[in-house]
Order: sequence, then C-alpha cells, then structure tokens
Amino acid sequence: MDLLQRVSLQDHAAFKQLYDLTSAHLYGVAVRFARRRELADEILQDAYINVWQQAGSYAATLSTPMTWLISIVRNKSLDRLRKGKLESESAESHHDGAPDQSHDEAVDYVDPHELYAAATERIELNRCLSLLEPSQRQSLALAYYNGMSHSELADHMQVPLGTAKAWVRRGLERLKKCFETLPAAQKGTQ
Repeated sequence: MDLLQRVSLQDHAAFKQLYDLTSAHLYGVAVRFARRRELADEILQDAYINVWQQAGSYAATLSTPMTWLISIVRNKSLDRLRKGKLESESAESHHDGAPDQSHDEAVDYVDPHELYAAATERIELNRCLSLLEPSQRQSLALAYYNGMSHSELADHMQVPLGTAKAWVRRGLERLKKCFETLPAAQKGTQ
C-alpha cells in the first residue's frame, strides 16, 4: 500500500520497487490469458503504464494491492484479446472479397459434436466442483481466476498459510479423483 501511495506521487524509486516485487507474478497472469509471451509482454507494459497513471485511484478498503494489480492485468489482457479478435474478424471479412459484408451476416459453422463435448465437460466440472468443500472451491477459484498465490489466498481468506495450501491441495486432489471416475466415453471429451 505504501508503494502504491508513493507511486501516486510519481515516485520513480517506489515504482521500480513495486515492479521488482510484482512483475514476475503479474507476467504469469498475463501469459495465462494471452497464451503468447510477446502479447503478454505488451499487456504487462500497458498494465504498468496504467498503474503509474492510476495509482492514486487504488482503494485499500476494496482490495489488497496485489488483487488490484491482478485486476488491471486481467482487464488489459481481456481488452487486448477482444481487440485482436475484432482485428482478425475485420481482416477475414476484407480478405474474403466481401468487405461490405458484416460478420453478423456471415453464418459460422459450429460442429455439434464440439458443442456437446464442451457442454458435457462444463456439466462434469460443475458437478465435481459442487462436491468440494466451500473453502476448497473458493480457494481454487481465487487461485485460478485471480492468479492468487498461497500467501495471497491466506491473507484474503484470513486463514493461516498452511490452511490455504491444504485447501488448494485437497481441492485439486478431489477434482482429480472426480474426473478419474468419469466413464471412458466422457474422458475422451476432457
């Protein structure tokens, strides 16, 4: 919190220290979203520019500093992915010789087997998640969707570090066992 406050005052040394402390973790979050290192590099750079410009808007009562930083990286990632999707759709429509045809008018073919497999997978994942203890389910969701580390989970959930680690480990073990019990036909869709 102190570093963010100092960054809001345009303190370059504080910004460097904040970057050194958080960039590795935030880069991992960006890579998870972008799935390409060069795109993750750009996302991280955009995120830190945003941090430099918006550090004064951080509200300690709403989230931890790391949660705030992760949300910036997440939002920048989603923005970049949407932009890339729009650019590729635009390029496709111009490439096919019909620049005046909008994407809404084009009919996309979706394989019904792929839709069924995806729906079945979602149903099974939800079933397996429902078998977890609430603390395990919440820990896994925070770790996966927010990129929280064990120590961040412990702070966020206000439990000892060992408890947070145990919830994640046991939750993953239970998910694995649940998926191992699926019939062979369903395992092929996973």
